[in-house]
Amino acid sequence: MLEQVSSSALLQSSGCAMAASGVNHYIAIMCGRVIQSGGPVRYAIVDGMNVGDSRAHNYPPRWNAAPGQDLLVIRRNHQTGQLSLDPLRWGLIPYWCQDPKGRRKPINAKCETVRALPMFREAYRRRRCIVPVDGFFEWKAVKGQTAKQPFAIAMKDGSPFGIGGLWENWKEPLSGEWIRTFTIITTDANEPVAEIHDRMPLILAPSDYARWLSEDPDPYVLMRPFPSGPMRIWPISTRVNKLENDDPSIIEPIEWPTAVA
Repeated sequence: MLEQVSSSALLQSSGCAMAASGVNHYIAIMCGRVIQSGGPVRYAIVDGMNVGDSRAHNYPPRWNAAPGQDLLVIRRNHQTGQLSLDPLRWGLIPYWCQDPKGRRKPINAKCETVRALPMFREAYRRRRCIVPVDGFFEWKAVKGQTAKQPFAIAMKDGSPFGIGGLWENWKEPLSGEWIRTFTIITTDANEPVAEIHDRMPLILAPSDYARWLSEDPDPYVLMRPFPSGPMRIWPISTRVNKLENDDPSIIEPIEWPTAVA
């Protein structure tokens, strides 16, 4: 059965589902909707991270963040070793891209192929990042129901957690503007999430943050499904399907007649 949580606890949770050109497409694929409802201090989840001078202090809370929007991302400067928390745009543009207009801007990268695909392989070796979130959304097809049923997925204790990703730095040829983008890595779903979707974001254990951000060119062993024990799942309103609904009420639990199955 789904664990029910209180409204006050939900205010510390989050969401994720899919994205590219429309809400239905977002819902159809892996992880494309998340919540970052806290401030930079809450998201300084990596040991030794100092966000005192972060440019993200005026960053607005997002309860229904989607691809194409800026999200807070943790990166490590490999020359200085300094960690930073900065807004990056969701949807990867490789540094070598000549013109991103009309091109696919991947919001997800499968852990099984991220080491080999030209789109991701160099970023995987040199530009890994952590996307701190409060949770994510997934959608489940329900027999006899036209719209898919959305579920929020978060930690039982309401704490933020880190999703493994890749980032890129692309220069707009005409304006010379640097645009920093990222993508989220996905892995096989753990047991409870698999009842909704066969994939889930790569949730990193806190003990793995340092290695993920290190100069190790291939931390493949870290790309595995996160244990289900610390996680909770609950049904929410289809209001989350519309991006303009970006407020705490979208993660309030609703009555659900059956367990996730």
